[in-house]
Amino acid sequence: MQYISLAFKNGGPFMYVILITLIIGIAIIVERFIYIAVKNRIDTTKFINRIIELVRNGGIKNAVELCNRSEAALPMITAAGLKQYGKGDKEIQGAFELAAMTEIPKLERRTHYLSMIANVATLLGLLGTIVGLIQSFQAVSAADSSQKAALLSAGIAVAMNTTAFGLMVAIPCMVFHSYIQSKTNNIIDEINENVARVYQRLTTARR
Repeated sequence: MQYISLAFKNGGPFMYVILITLIIGIAIIVERFIYIAVKNRIDTTKFINRIIELVRNGGIKNAVELCNRSEAALPMITAAGLKQYGKGDKEIQGAFELAAMTEIPKLERRTHYLSMIANVATLLGLLGTIVGLIQSFQAVSAADSSQKAALLSAGIAVAMNTTAFGLMVAIPCMVFHSYIQSKTNNIIDEINENVARVYQRLTTARR
């Protein structure tokens, strides 16, 4: 722990900038996990089967009430189409599409920033290293011959701290970006598949 504290202190101002990117990255990861894994966590199969059963039995109002019990994307989109049951097929489809255009971007929101943060952290680390090396060489050029080797090695060690810290921030951000993106894509695929099932059942019931 003492080594980490010393390395951070000796890394220069770029370490603090990289730390800011880390804090932003953690905030995005936590917010996305809460939204995707908590707010959008539902038993999709059970929910859709219940909606289809209610539609089949003419319980459109009960189906809408069931959707309103959850703030997840799938129930919100499903409710929009159910509310247009008394209208034509185009109106129902339009309601589904409009609701999807509203809810799906919420699932994808801010996730792409994790990839950007990973790249920025890496580049900041490299920039800090380059600046540190320049400063080291400038210090060595003005030092006595007996001190040059020691000063150069110490300067390089300090400069490398920024690259190491940048990679320590970038790697987890990239991993979580891939994981969250994969979960988001799975939810979107489920939405598209199950909304199509509900739409088919609604058009069949109306006929």
